[in-house]
Amino acid sequence: MNTEHIYETGLDKNQANYTPLSPLTFIERAASVYPDYVSVVHGETRFTWAETYARCRRLASALRNRGIGKNDTVSVMLPNIPAMYEAHFGVGMAGAVLNALNYRLDADAIAFMLDHGEARVLITDREFSPVIKTAIAKSGRDLVVIDVDDPLYEGGELLGEIDYESFLMEGDPDFDWSLPPDEWDAIALCYTSGTTGDPKGVVTHHRGAYLNAISNLLVWNTGAHPVYLWTLPMFHCNGWCFPWGIAAVIGTNVCLRAVRADAIFSLIRKEQVDHLCGAPIVLNLLANAPAELKQGVNHQVKVMTAASAPPPAVLQAMEEMNFPVTHVYGLTEVYGPAVVCAWREQWNDLPIEKQAEIKARQGVRYPLQEAIMVADPETLEPVPKDGETVGEIFHRGNIVMKGYLKNAGATEEAFRGGWFHSGDLAVWHEDGYAEIKDRSKDIIISGGENISSIEVENTLYHHPAILEAAVVARPDEKWGETPCAFVTLKDGEILSEEEVFEFCRANMARFKVPKTIVFGPLPKTSTGKIQKFILRARASEMSA
Repeated sequence: MNTEHIYETGLDKNQANYTPLSPLTFIERAASVYPDYVSVVHGETRFTWAETYARCRRLASALRNRGIGKNDTVSVMLPNIPAMYEAHFGVGMAGAVLNALNYRLDADAIAFMLDHGEARVLITDREFSPVIKTAIAKSGRDLVVIDVDDPLYEGGELLGEIDYESFLMEGDPDFDWSLPPDEWDAIALCYTSGTTGDPKGVVTHHRGAYLNAISNLLVWNTGAHPVYLWTLPMFHCNGWCFPWGIAAVIGTNVCLRAVRADAIFSLIRKEQVDHLCGAPIVLNLLANAPAELKQGVNHQVKVMTAASAPPPAVLQAMEEMNFPVTHVYGLTEVYGPAVVCAWREQWNDLPIEKQAEIKARQGVRYPLQEAIMVADPETLEPVPKDGETVGEIFHRGNIVMKGYLKNAGATEEAFRGGWFHSGDLAVWHEDGYAEIKDRSKDIIISGGENISSIEVENTLYHHPAILEAAVVARPDEKWGETPCAFVTLKDGEILSEEEVFEFCRANMARFKVPKTIVFGPLPKTSTGKIQKFILRARASEMSA
């Protein structure tokens, strides 16, 4: 045998010693090791892991029977219900790619995504039938439409040729699915708001989903058998990979159609929920809920939050409720969270205000992410760790997307220099913790949702009375940030705030509508560029 070095065994990797990493394997293990453990709770419906696995295999088999296979796109427009959870496994088991749609978007945006992603199947809940009906008409796609007729929702209409439960009955509960031949194969397509033009389609792979799911469990110290409440939309970065992660630790998924304080506290008591995720607005909702809703919750509930850090008052209220908070940060391009403010024991003795200040830092890389750095966006030279010098946050490792769908130019620019460019501007502290100071893409994060300021500005410019518009983030205790629009009117025009609000409501998704309108001239440079930093300062002063 001719070997190049002493550690060459003479045998290449094979099925005995190598398996492509995929989070799909988590559910097979859950069903085989704990078949009778409760997997999903939805109202009075309770499934075991054996039952959920069989339903996922039925879904995969039924999709295959309809000719859906490798690299075909299956779009879903669903709230946090069992069908949405099952799609995270069943679609991949068929070899297809899951495209979870944001149900807060308007018909034009949904139609674009269906077309751009070349969806072949759409699974949709009747709650979203008005927007979906219009989106399908606008898209022109020849779709297999499957309706989810959830008994916990009344209203809407059925649009498809078959309902979800009947569709599952077309499939085989013992379907012999297989792992992707390459862990680099696409597992999901998620759309993210861009600063200009249409949304970008983020393509993620099986390997990254596997590793990020495990990283989440590690940084949160989840342990075995967590009871996880779905306050975080599963459409958002595939629920930060928690659909797969909860299966890995044989947890229980408690479904929640709508985020309401009464429903959350009721489920926490009834199901003994001990883990939940959400944007700061969800924490604010819980912290400020009436005392009677909180009664009877006598156990610890671990909370993971992203976007802007909670205000000190909210953080203190959560701690007093025995709801300890872990702060993470990421983007759709890195599967949701990939950075964590890893907590140090010595910080527990600090005043709550100082703890909140530390928790405001985005932190350090996830355990299974290779590296992050704060560097000059052009030279990629790391900035000093002085807590003052501003640079851009860069990511590198397996928890980074494959690239943008059908957008080679944006992909190449995003990966320039061998790092993923986040577009988020931050400082680097002496201890290696990054802290975001601004967003170079002018994305406003409101209630955990990304809002493109340029998209809102473009809508405002369509109003016949508006000459100029600039939109920035205004700090908000409830939402974290809200869009604040500075508007200059054309000569002789008169426009009220309410008229601007009504125009925006008629032309964009509700959550993107500015909460504040300020009329007057806009500050500009000598070359005519609007000085947004001045507007941001004004918006902050209004919130002080």
